[in-house]
Amino acid sequence: MSRIVIVTGGGTGIGRAVAARFAEAGDSVVITGRRQAVLDKTVADLGGDIRAITCDHTDPEQLAALAAALPERVDVLVNNAGGNTDIGTETPSGLAGLGRAWLANLDTNLISAALTTEAIGERLGSGGSVIHIGSIAADKGNGFYGAAKAGLASWNIGLARELGTRDITSNVISPGYISETEFFGDVMTEQRRAALIEATFVKRVGIPADIAGAAWFLASPDARYVTGQTLNVNGGAWSSR
Repeated sequence: MSRIVIVTGGGTGIGRAVAARFAEAGDSVVITGRRQAVLDKTVADLGGDIRAITCDHTDPEQLAALAAALPERVDVLVNNAGGNTDIGTETPSGLAGLGRAWLANLDTNLISAALTTEAIGERLGSGGSVIHIGSIAADKGNGFYGAAKAGLASWNIGLARELGTRDITSNVISPGYISETEFFGDVMTEQRRAALIEATFVKRVGIPADIAGAAWFLASPDARYVTGQTLNVNGGAWSSR
């Protein structure tokens, strides 16, 4: 029996790969994002049972409209929408600029996930899974973005406790450097790319399919006793005991 899977930020990069992984297995997938043209192209490219709904996940009104457009039951929610809002911007100056930088990253990476989960939460059925895409930056102390992703991991623990009473798991996937995404825009240099690869144990770049595979596992029957966790998928660039 196919599941209903929601992938936020599903038009490109990691979100697109996650959507493809579930669709290939016969699940019914809804992808969201702010750019309708990008979403439409992804639907056309991937095929399968995928449809797109435009949604800015920081906007409560758009989230309410999204929830109203979904089936009564949702099996998997992947909170992938986000990104480092510092990239490509000038270093903030003054208290007002600093506050805007903090709020931008918190809105994009933490509050958006919290609002989305709240908007869709009542539709999540027993045996369901919530998966949040975090970042290695949460462990490495990477500024406003890293703090927002660390907050995501902390919030997930309480969410997992709450959802567990309904037989729903909630986990975070924490990627390292993943290529083939829009994350870095045009600021990634060859020197930095080489350094990030060298920092891994496996000496290769990560790809969106690596994260999609982890998401597939966390939403599978084999992971029903895994919840409240952060799963590092970074090739060994940041190790845990």
